[in-house]
Amino acid sequence: MVEAALATRAKTVRVMVVDDHPMLREGIVAVVERQADMEIVAEAQGGAEAVERYREIQPDVTLMDIQMPGMDGVETIEAIRREFPAAQFVVLTTYPGDTHALRALRAGATGYLLKSCIRKDLLDTIRAVHEGRRAIAADVAQEIALHAFDDRLSERETDILRLVAEGHPNKQIAWRLSLSTDTVKAHLKNIFAKLDVADRTHAVIIAARRGFIEI
Repeated sequence: MVEAALATRAKTVRVMVVDDHPMLREGIVAVVERQADMEIVAEAQGGAEAVERYREIQPDVTLMDIQMPGMDGVETIEAIRREFPAAQFVVLTTYPGDTHALRALRAGATGYLLKSCIRKDLLDTIRAVHEGRRAIAADVAQEIALHAFDDRLSERETDILRLVAEGHPNKQIAWRLSLSTDTVKAHLKNIFAKLDVADRTHAVIIAARRGFIEI
């Protein structure tokens, strides 16, 4: 009996949950704790706390919210993997945008799941990642494939688009970024071409959906 219990314990996936929304975190914990082959070993509500908790506990799989104030999910993954290169992460996000997904995958995440699919796919995703397999939500994989050969927005273009999203006209954007108005207009022309849009409003909507900016 003791040997069987130890064998079961050895196969248990030790999970840490990182999310700044307590209700969502509690819901994830409730789903995971009902599984015989999983246990919640730590929770964190932000990036800095997650790094500290990881050092203490070193869970098998960390469920990481990508959009958190301060240190976001991607920065947290990068910080943990600098110390623990074999750390395994499943990123949880509201948006299927390819930009967030690519950032997370490049940082070292091997699972990427939309929060709307948590009840249906979370457990299988945790098991897949723990077994060393990549698990990416179908909608996200489709977005990545769809935009695989698109030109990416530059840092300057992203800065301009953030200011556009805040409602600033070209003159104010130029003043804030120490650029000429003509340069801002040229950047906007490039942004429209890269996002395949015809106006500022549509550019902001598409950029937010793909994860270039947050609104």
